[in-house]
Amino acid sequence: MAKRDYYEVLGASRGASADELKKAYRAKAKELHPDRNSDNPNAEAQFKEINEAYEVLKDADKKAAYDRYGHAAFEGGMGGGGGQRGYPGGNGDFSSAFSDVFEDLFGDFMGGRGGGGRSRAQRGSDLRYNLRVSMEEAFAGVQKTINVPTSVACDVCRGTGAEGGAEPVACPTCSGMGKVRAQQGFFTVERTCPTCNGAGQIVKNPCKACAGHGRIEKDRSLSVNIPAGVETGTRIRLAGEGEAGMRGGPSGDLYIFIEMKEHQIFQRDGVHLFCRVPISIATAALGGEVEVPTIDGGKSRVKVPAGAQTGKQMRLRSKGMPALRGGGHGDMVIELAVETPVNLTARQKEILREFDTLATDNNPEGSSFFSKVKGFWEGMKG
Repeated sequence: MAKRDYYEVLGASRGASADELKKAYRAKAKELHPDRNSDNPNAEAQFKEINEAYEVLKDADKKAAYDRYGHAAFEGGMGGGGGQRGYPGGNGDFSSAFSDVFEDLFGDFMGGRGGGGRSRAQRGSDLRYNLRVSMEEAFAGVQKTINVPTSVACDVCRGTGAEGGAEPVACPTCSGMGKVRAQQGFFTVERTCPTCNGAGQIVKNPCKACAGHGRIEKDRSLSVNIPAGVETGTRIRLAGEGEAGMRGGPSGDLYIFIEMKEHQIFQRDGVHLFCRVPISIATAALGGEVEVPTIDGGKSRVKVPAGAQTGKQMRLRSKGMPALRGGGHGDMVIELAVETPVNLTARQKEILREFDTLATDNNPEGSSFFSKVKGFWEGMKG
């Protein structure tokens, strides 16, 4: 069967330029690739045909011979080219034609665009530091000095990884591409370069201080401003204070996560504070005043109304925590706890017994409860 004209195979005109031929070949290769035409039994043969055509037309000398003599240019006895490896009719294959546009097609077939070599510089990792602060520090804000174990740029090689600060050179295995190709039958397989691990560059004379990594492990002291109003879970970002980048790459960030210690007096809920204050039976019954602490180190006097019960709450406006990003302060809520006296003297017991005999309608909550209990029992009997 006579071979088709190579220009016809590619769908290009005879006067097409090298770029036009490559564009035409790329379109045909994408259209006829066997991986995309599993239901077409002729796909592989057609794909080989366009590879054969492009293998000839992409080479200026072969193209000139083909334009003058046609397919006869590569047959025995014509122009001395018959049977040469790499020519149609010889012993070679046409994988080099496909490899010319492999980068372009690789992105379409594998879900991304192929690219050139990777940059040698790599950004450093972000770091996390957990910092505990007291409630007083969270209220007023504080400046803390922390020691962060991290990787920093090597001073000896200035972060290049090379002795004397010399610049790395292109990897000889992949020519700086960061990846190598291997022929497996009809297809070309691309892998990360084993010499440079995809960096595209190598260090000929590694720095002795950092073993060619461009960074060393070191504890670093940082001064951190903790703003007023922080609470457990607050995150503070310090840009560029994380791990140093590889071979001159940018540093990562440092994230400080705040954890607030429990307080012996106050409990926190957002910007509000709660404080449980015990009072005596006499103060609860007769009323009076009680002195309570505030988070700023001050004191406030609170009036207790006569007949106050355990659990009664009173609010001190703007005596709570400051809002982290402005907006004033929260409140402080006082919760009363009527305290039962212990270790009574004989006289105290006598007075309480006398009071108990005189107390008839002085316990409204108890009277209400036992009235409900009586109704409950009577209902059960009925």
